[in-house]
Amino acid sequence: MTIEKTKVVEALSKVMDPVSGQDIITLNMVLNLEVVDQNINFSIELPNLAYPSKQELNFACIQALQELYPSANVNVHLVAKGGGRTNTAPTNAVPQVKNIIAVASGKGGVGKSTIAVNLALGLQKLGARVGLIDADLYGPSIPTMLGLQGQRPKVKEIYGKPRIVPLEAHGISTISIGFIIEPEQAVVLRGPRLSAIIKQFFQDCLWPELDYLIVDLPPGTGDIQLSLVQTVPVTGVVLVTTPQEVALVDAIKAMNMFLLPNVSVPSLGVVENLSWFTPADLPDHRSYLFGKGGGGKLAKESKSMLLGQVPLVQAVREGGDAGQPIVLQDANPAAEALLRVAKNTIQQVALRHEVLAPTQRVRMD
Repeated sequence: MTIEKTKVVEALSKVMDPVSGQDIITLNMVLNLEVVDQNINFSIELPNLAYPSKQELNFACIQALQELYPSANVNVHLVAKGGGRTNTAPTNAVPQVKNIIAVASGKGGVGKSTIAVNLALGLQKLGARVGLIDADLYGPSIPTMLGLQGQRPKVKEIYGKPRIVPLEAHGISTISIGFIIEPEQAVVLRGPRLSAIIKQFFQDCLWPELDYLIVDLPPGTGDIQLSLVQTVPVTGVVLVTTPQEVALVDAIKAMNMFLLPNVSVPSLGVVENLSWFTPADLPDHRSYLFGKGGGGKLAKESKSMLLGQVPLVQAVREGGDAGQPIVLQDANPAAEALLRVAKNTIQQVALRHEVLAPTQRVRMD
């Protein structure tokens, strides 16, 4: 029987990568494919040779091809990206994600989740592939803001292991504990369980290839923040504050946690939310209800930039409650401000990669 290369590729397109759940052809993991008589030779490129389920992946390729061509000799070579052959554990639980951006605040009530959702959708609107993790386990608001209340994620089995499939809304993939518990259910968890859930959101979810994965953190500097930096290398943090002094004081504490020598996550910039109040019937009017200058002070303290100032307008609240975030709308001052935040974030991520070494996953004693 003559072996056709096109049919070989078609058979391999049914083999799933254990981390992303996508097929290995789409992910360009198959290299140097050649067919010589009854021999099928190719390499599978892995991020490193400690990749999870690599042997299952190997056997799945052989099985898929021998079902099609029983007499074929299938030779699969597992190679590490860049030629490395280290057997150490992977440094990134989600190697298919280019950038992980934490959105943090020092205190609650500053609109951090609103900024996180609109930042994610703003990046997607600018053409990026984006995911969103709701890491605010005690107060998950992402399901409401994305119009996904009551929906449950599906579970897909990859090589005998159950994996969670993130939900999709407005073109982004997202996961939240709010998809798993009932809306009125209180989340009562101690530190170790919180950490385990955060790890599951990264390690047990089938994230597609993403340019940015936004992580909406709870306020403060607790277990979830530490679990995040211990689980994945965070590209940078976006700090959210309001202009008032009391919010600024707490935001500086959050900033200092990420700047600790054994954490060392760079600040990408600051978003000042609720910068001024603009009523719908007076679009040019500004009332500075929370004072002025807090975002600029925090940007100076963190040695980063003010990514944007977002006005307090009624449409922001209405969009969040209705599952239609404001950045999806056109000709709205808040939507324009949030889109500028997304554009500036892209620039800051690019600059961060130019001047700083890649962030390392934190190892704490």
